[in-house]
Amino acid sequence: MLTVYSLVLVALLPFISASAAVPRPAAVAQEQPLITPSPATWDPTKTAKSRRDVLSDLTSDIDSVLSGLGSNIPSYVASGVPNFFQGFPSGSAVESSLGINSSQLAALPTQVLNIPGYGNWTDQGWNLRFHGNVFKQPNISESKLDDLANIFLIGTSVQQLPAAQASQAKNLTAEIFVVQQGNENVTFNLEPAPAAGASGEEGGGGAVTATGGNQVIDFPTPTTPEGDFDGFVQIKSEGLMDGNSTTAVQRLNVYTQGTNTGNATAYLVPSKGLTIISDIDDILRITKIYEPAQGLLNSFAKPFVPWLSMPSIYANWSRSIPDFHFHYLTTTPEQITRNYMDFIYSTYPGGSFDTRPLNFSDVSATLSIRKFLLEKIFQTYPERKFILIADTSNSDVMRDYPAMVTEFPNQVQCIFLRNTTATDSGDQFPYDTSGFKNISQQMYMFFLVPDDLTNLDISNGQCYNSSILQNVTFGEQGLPFGINLGGGKKGGVGRSPAAGVEATIIASALAILFGALFSEL
Repeated sequence: MLTVYSLVLVALLPFISASAAVPRPAAVAQEQPLITPSPATWDPTKTAKSRRDVLSDLTSDIDSVLSGLGSNIPSYVASGVPNFFQGFPSGSAVESSLGINSSQLAALPTQVLNIPGYGNWTDQGWNLRFHGNVFKQPNISESKLDDLANIFLIGTSVQQLPAAQASQAKNLTAEIFVVQQGNENVTFNLEPAPAAGASGEEGGGGAVTATGGNQVIDFPTPTTPEGDFDGFVQIKSEGLMDGNSTTAVQRLNVYTQGTNTGNATAYLVPSKGLTIISDIDDILRITKIYEPAQGLLNSFAKPFVPWLSMPSIYANWSRSIPDFHFHYLTTTPEQITRNYMDFIYSTYPGGSFDTRPLNFSDVSATLSIRKFLLEKIFQTYPERKFILIADTSNSDVMRDYPAMVTEFPNQVQCIFLRNTTATDSGDQFPYDTSGFKNISQQMYMFFLVPDDLTNLDISNGQCYNSSILQNVTFGEQGLPFGINLGGGKKGGVGRSPAAGVEATIIASALAILFGALFSEL
């Protein structure tokens, strides 16, 4: 039987024996993302910049040298994002796989996933964003649910998990196998929200209880074929503080009529102030998304666990920074984000949410959704400053965060990135720091542990702790064998372009090997 070492040599043999220069890989046509436009308005104000065609403007890392090495490379290696949250069934596919007929479906109650939204102040008053999904959840037998849950587990099964973990895995699987309801009308009740979040402050942090706002809102358009609704709706004042006369973020409860499943909290955010846009996986919770077997177990079965002392960091920011707006952005599909929202509201300050809607339905769309959502909130608040925080394991973060500095001058206050390759030996994915080359060091910091963020005056733009070694080379970093590319002057190792090709070939060969090993698990 071949050893892992032997398999590595076999994978590398074609490249080791080649003495000629490595040719440039042939270009690979980029697959067009399958996206269904929402019929609801996306424009929060008349003065916001027109929304560009985000997808056509973005370039994908899939067009890199990895694309020329064939289809054996796992998609999560090519993109820099493990895509085990990709390709969930929906609609008719769920009906077919579960053997549900139309009469059985009609008898099921309609449910709503209501995602915490944000609102902005205009010369007509408050505009509030409503977004979520309408669906029906079929009754699935225990044995069938076990079989479906095992699809999402690597190297184990629900039968081998402790009872609590098995139960969570099955509950989450049931949330995936739902039938979305298109052409549905949604109505909401609004009222002041006494509390949301867990910062240790009265009310949970991140906002104050609204002084009014009681009203009924009929969402103006039916749901999309995927069951999604998303758009801004003008709401009545009804005692709310005007956004041009207060700096406070106001908190409203949003209840969906006709179901007890569609409840959320919305945040009315003034035109000026400070907003943090925070990723969740591997920055607020331990996910290990870069280790597929462990990442799936942590996401589907195990209870969500905060990453070290990050709850204390966020609680301190909520207490010490006046009127700080928290916005949580995850590219996890919306079907499985209820656990994310429950975790955030029980562990971190309350805030608005963004997730990946169902109409972003392929890998290209997955890699573009973060930029799409970032641009949306930046355009909604052209006078606010933003703190961006995430980790290096996501290629879209490494591309999109520095791009926002150029695209929205004077709006990005700080960028904080946890360097997962430096703190977790399980993260073998390279990351690209080239986007930071022309950005002042005072605006960003790569950090290792939450304590690196203490004693920074982020409200006044102090984003860099000079005692934290940066080691930024402005190129591909975290490659196998400690190789870093680029010509940075901050302690990083620079390599020639030829060495870059060699390093990529080595990384690709290892990726092929890892992909083969994962397929046997």
